[in-house]
Amino acid sequence: MRRKPSTLAALWILSLACDSSPQKAPPAKPAKPVEAVVKPATTSEPRPEPTLAVTDDAHVPLPDSLVAAGIPPIPKAIAEAVGAYSEARSASVQGWHPRAHSLLISTRFADTAQVHEVKQAGGARRQLTFFRDRVGGASYPPAGDGAYLVFSKDLGGNEFAQNWRLDRATGQITLLTDGASKNTLGPWSSAGKQLAYTSTRRTRKDTDLYVVDPADPQSDRRVAEVEGGGWSPLDWSPDDQRLLALNYVSVNESYLWSFDVATGAKTLLTEKTGVPVSWSGGAFTADGKAVISTSDLDFDFKRLVRIDLADRKVAPLSAPEDWDVEDFAVTRDRKRLAAVINAGGLSRLQLHELPSGHEQVIGAEIPDGVIGGIHWHSDGKQLAFTLSSARSPADAYVLDTAKKTVERWTESEVGGLDPASFSEPKLVRWKSFDEREIPGFYYKPAARFTGKRPVVVVIHGGPEGQSEAGFIGRNNYLLNELGVALVYPNVRGSTGYGKQYVALDNGEKREDSVKDLGALLDWIAAEPGLDADRVMIMGGSYGGYMTLAASVHYADRIRCAVDIVGISNFVTFLEHTEAYRQDLRRVEYGDERDPAMRAKLQEISPLTHADKIKKPLFVIQGRNDPRVPASEAEQMVATLQKGGTPVWYLEGKDEGHGFSKKRNQDYQMYATILFMQTYLLDGMAP
Repeated sequence: MRRKPSTLAALWILSLACDSSPQKAPPAKPAKPVEAVVKPATTSEPRPEPTLAVTDDAHVPLPDSLVAAGIPPIPKAIAEAVGAYSEARSASVQGWHPRAHSLLISTRFADTAQVHEVKQAGGARRQLTFFRDRVGGASYPPAGDGAYLVFSKDLGGNEFAQNWRLDRATGQITLLTDGASKNTLGPWSSAGKQLAYTSTRRTRKDTDLYVVDPADPQSDRRVAEVEGGGWSPLDWSPDDQRLLALNYVSVNESYLWSFDVATGAKTLLTEKTGVPVSWSGGAFTADGKAVISTSDLDFDFKRLVRIDLADRKVAPLSAPEDWDVEDFAVTRDRKRLAAVINAGGLSRLQLHELPSGHEQVIGAEIPDGVIGGIHWHSDGKQLAFTLSSARSPADAYVLDTAKKTVERWTESEVGGLDPASFSEPKLVRWKSFDEREIPGFYYKPAARFTGKRPVVVVIHGGPEGQSEAGFIGRNNYLLNELGVALVYPNVRGSTGYGKQYVALDNGEKREDSVKDLGALLDWIAAEPGLDADRVMIMGGSYGGYMTLAASVHYADRIRCAVDIVGISNFVTFLEHTEAYRQDLRRVEYGDERDPAMRAKLQEISPLTHADKIKKPLFVIQGRNDPRVPASEAEQMVATLQKGGTPVWYLEGKDEGHGFSKKRNQDYQMYATILFMQTYLLDGMAP
């Protein structure tokens, strides 16, 4: 089951769920990757004039992969002061070996995250892939001896991922897709030989359903043509004759379909009721007569349900509660289910018997934190998952349900720092313009800092995202060394608080979420330990739009802002975002092709009111971004330069929707700290 869109968990990188890192020598005689370059949309605005490269020993050299404009030379003292804070790693579970007691994980040793293998708790991480760009996902076929695995990888952050087979014995890789379209990795068949996936190769816009036996790439075939970019395969029936798929329309509306694998004939399993309903994830029951999913049907939150395929009746599988079931996985024999409950930004794990749905006692203590990426071993007893917390980066854990034990399989480094020194977040709430309470996480700086502290407000992307109480990585430097407080708001439109809350910013209500930031500024002003005269707003993607909007509406209440891959004009964004995303985003933001909606979108776009942005702005962008094209950043930078507003610009030539390569992340961090010293901290040295 897919989790909600990734949040901006740290200041320096937009984590989409799963963003991140190549390495040294490639495998023996690898097939040459086929490039699938996304050409970003352009505007008539000139590109920012690059800053001259620094060559002296006192300043940080600009990597060849970056373009900077308006950024002063960065003293090496900043890089030296940051030190260990830029060296934290993380590890995320990708799946189990089909036979052995070993895990595939994603972690970074060099510049980007690659696939590694771990054979036991605390065991060595053996690297399996070696590329300049990060590997997005990997899995073994569930049947067989693990002779090969399949992985997904794009180029330069363009998100036009290709699927590959990696033969373990030789290191040889084989391209499984066309090399030009956008492809996804889907579920393996029940027999364990065929892989389902989606591809945009037919129209570049529609995510059609395909199946392939990776051992025989020539077996690749299209199962069904579909319309729209929101399709994803979820599961195969026990007899492998049907494929369960989700059609995502918006965060509030989606549908489950069953496809005949032989003919492509499709059957709608979740009828339209006149009221939008969200379905997430899906798995066939052991007898193939029903499907398990999560849904907010007749309820504000998503709960586990069972859909009878004969009569389409929906019955709850678990007791309802006022939190979402945001992820689940079933065992290979379909006799057990593990579910993750999102309890206000912290995770709870539940186990259920199937088909009854009876909840089982876990019997082992799982550390508090944020859980994702749950994977059952083929034995149906061991559950691997990724867990992070405020004092621990994401790592791989294994719950043994027979022994009732939990083991931490990886222990990612935090650069030699003491994790106990990292701040634990406090859940806070403030009332907005309509008396609605808005939640957020407040991190206090180290205790040695006295007096009112400057504040950085970090806004997640999405907008269907959520800031959770996980590891904030490099942002710990701001707390521990600069004495800056951090607030992560979950303004209206965030997921995790019910379907009514997530719909409160749709269409013409877009700026109501911006008003929630104004109410947060009121809360900061009333908080005794915070300095309302020194506030910086920062966010990525949709959070970048929120940053720009706050710069327009609250120019007199903030010192400066950092916009990371943000939307500056909704009309040009919707016209130029990649084709497979356009209709999905129009449901959320409005259809720019409608004259009245177009006028409204222009009215609320930050670019329209750029003359009101008077406080310094730092804009960060990936050249290959297919979601928010680089033209969104360029037109804002060019407009502000004409108006005389101080503006810095940093572009990753080999990046997409956020920086994923460590060398680029490092420079982004150094530049952001210099920006903060210059405009937020009154020249304070680190």
